[in-house]
This record gives sequence, C-alpha cells and structure tokens, in this order.
Amino acid sequence: MSVAEQLECLLQAGLQVEYIRLENESHMHSGPATESHFKLVLVSPDFAGKRLVQRHQQVYGLVAELMQNPIHALALHLHTPEEWVERSGEVPLSPTCKGGSKTDQAGG
Repeated sequence: MSVAEQLECLLQAGLQVEYIRLENESHMHSGPATESHFKLVLVSPDFAGKRLVQRHQQVYGLVAELMQNPIHALALHLHTPEEWVERSGEVPLSPTCKGGSKTDQAGG
C-alpha cells in the first residue's frame, strides 16, 4: 500500500470525511523522495467548534505513525462543510521549495 493510501485509510478510520484530496507534492522538493511531501484538503463535520490548531492536532494524532518516516511534510487545509462551501472549494497553491541539497548549502 502506498504512503498516500495509508494516510487516507488512517484519516477515513478516525474522522467523518465528507471530502478529501491528497496531493503528492514530493516532486516540488529537492532530493530523491517520491512520497514524502503532501498537501491534504479535508472537509469534516468533526472540525466544527475546533480552532485551527486543534484540527491540526487531531489530524497529526491520527497519522503520527507516518510523520517521522516516510512523510517529511504535510500541508493541512482543514474545513468544516460550511467553511468549505464559503471557500467555494478554493485551496491556496503550495509554495515552491526554496531548499537545496545539502551540498548546495555547504557552498558546493
């Protein structure tokens, strides 16, 4: 099972999911990793009444086993169904990676 599939299974098991979109953004980052950087858009009524930090904590708690390895970065866009309608399904673009390889940073 791929990392993305594992991530989705953990989220589906732990939350009432109305909409989920998981994008593998590993290609936007330096290095050889192929499943290490993701953007998650998740709509769930379970987020109602929770501050943003509480939503992030809830999601990170569900996927903790993947966060040290193999996932290096997970951009979270977490919404209630009402918020999602207000946003018209718009999600900001991810920034381009500004990091380089370790050899670039060493002045090579």
